[in-house]
Amino acid sequence: MKKITINWRKVLLTAAVFIASTCVQVLALNAFLIPNNVFSGGFNGVAQLLSLLFEYVFHMKLQTGTFIMIFNIPIGIIGWKLIGGRFTILSFINSITVSVIQILAPTEALTTDPLLASLFGGLLIGISIGLAMRYGFSTGGMDIIAMVVQKRTGKSIGALMNGINFVVVIVAGAFIGWQNALFTLIGIYATGRAVDALYTGYQKLTALIVTSKGDEVVEALHRDLIRGITILPSKGAYTKRESATLMMVLSRYELVEMQEIVHKSDPKAFINLLSTVSVSGEFFDADRQLQMRQAVSVPKLETITAQIEAEQQLESQLDKIEDDK
Repeated sequence: MKKITINWRKVLLTAAVFIASTCVQVLALNAFLIPNNVFSGGFNGVAQLLSLLFEYVFHMKLQTGTFIMIFNIPIGIIGWKLIGGRFTILSFINSITVSVIQILAPTEALTTDPLLASLFGGLLIGISIGLAMRYGFSTGGMDIIAMVVQKRTGKSIGALMNGINFVVVIVAGAFIGWQNALFTLIGIYATGRAVDALYTGYQKLTALIVTSKGDEVVEALHRDLIRGITILPSKGAYTKRESATLMMVLSRYELVEMQEIVHKSDPKAFINLLSTVSVSGEFFDADRQLQMRQAVSVPKLETITAQIEAEQQLESQLDKIEDDK
């Protein structure tokens, strides 16, 4: 039986990001958005509206976190049953933790200016989402639904998410005031910009790795990253030493892991990063990488041959699915 090793550095980093993400989201809600009646996007915004509805109509004081929890419990259960995985578990725990902290933490405005509240609240929500997504989980709610729909149907729910945000803005404008609705739009825009700045998984980089230990580095990279690598023979102009230049295209969120793997195998390796404008041909996204890992019986692809065999297995499985349709 192969010994399972735990990367404690990665575990501790994920835990630190998890705590930071939940705290930042609660700060955005309790210190900026909720006290100023400025609404977040997605289910958080719906939860804020329901909290106000129960207070004004039924005279019941139910915190926003209560409705966030009500939404995310069934969503988390459905997500776990349909797709499972680390992403769903961490996202569900994150949303429940945010709900509990939001209920227990005091709601006190740091500013009474709705413009500042919408900007800083939106930015903090975006930072929370971006950090979570960058480290392999989310803040729950629509993110879990999006993954379920994408996994089961291959389609996006962008229209549904935009529709929910549209309803939040319209309801806020009709019942609370159109000024609040406009500030809500500003907050949603700020959230989107912050997420784009932090979560850059869709951006591509080309890495040129010059190393004297080409075989060791390639083997180490293939154990953890499912990426094609082109090996170019090279020679140092000054030292005249033979070396290998490894060229690979990867996503930005894989950058830190790639650098750690390379420098662990060859501390003297030289890494040059180039911005990649576009990629044509086969480039594995996160879902395809997961499928390839599951296509082989071993937890990690330890050799180039294993990677090629996994890709061939995956292609045959995909062709079979297409024929069944």
